[in-house]
Amino acid sequence: MAVYDLEEQEKIDDLKAWWAVNGKYVSAAVVIFAVGFIGVQGWRWYQGTQAEKASVLYQAVSQAARANDAAKAKEPATQLVERFSSTAYAPRGALLYAKLLYDAGDKTAAKAQLQWVIEHGGEDELKAVARFRIAQILLDEKQYDEALRALDVQTAEAFAAVYSDLKGDILATAGKTTDARVAYQTSLAKLDPKSTYRAFVQAKLDALGGPVSTALDATAAPGTLAGTATQSTPATAAK
Repeated sequence: MAVYDLEEQEKIDDLKAWWAVNGKYVSAAVVIFAVGFIGVQGWRWYQGTQAEKASVLYQAVSQAARANDAAKAKEPATQLVERFSSTAYAPRGALLYAKLLYDAGDKTAAKAQLQWVIEHGGEDELKAVARFRIAQILLDEKQYDEALRALDVQTAEAFAAVYSDLKGDILATAGKTTDARVAYQTSLAKLDPKSTYRAFVQAKLDALGGPVSTALDATAAPGTLAGTATQSTPATAAK
């Protein structure tokens, strides 16, 4: 039998005494850590399985989109938003399905899908795309004020040019020519100088009479767009 010297025995006695007082707390901490670790691992496993199932449904929506078959996309798209709304596939599936619905002539259902992306999508870029497409539908429906409100939000700089371009389309269609020209000028100012899209926006601006002059900027109709026409120069405005 092992024989402890006095110092070792005192250490053992101290440890036993400490454990008698604190052992239950240590055990509880170990249990909490173990439960937490298992919970995290379980959540990761759950998220992985959810994403895997959602990806299968998204592929079904994508295949239906390639075939331009809105009816075939309905079930998987519905399952995505109802059962897998927390995954990245759900808003992407909703965007695809909205396009199919729009092409099929069901603008109301298309707007509902896009609105779901705006309210539930976790990525700002997807929300920006959904707002842009809703504004396009509202323009088709001649709901000009609603279309402008859909675009009147803070968005990433990457979307600023196309948002301004669409604002120009809405305003031009509504008969607000000066504001439309300002919007097109804003779009051109934000576009990459090398972008081929510039020619398209420039053609629309020229068709309305060209850039708004500096003098007109100060008297342009009130609103968000009126204050943005600061990029034109007298030389350009004279065109």
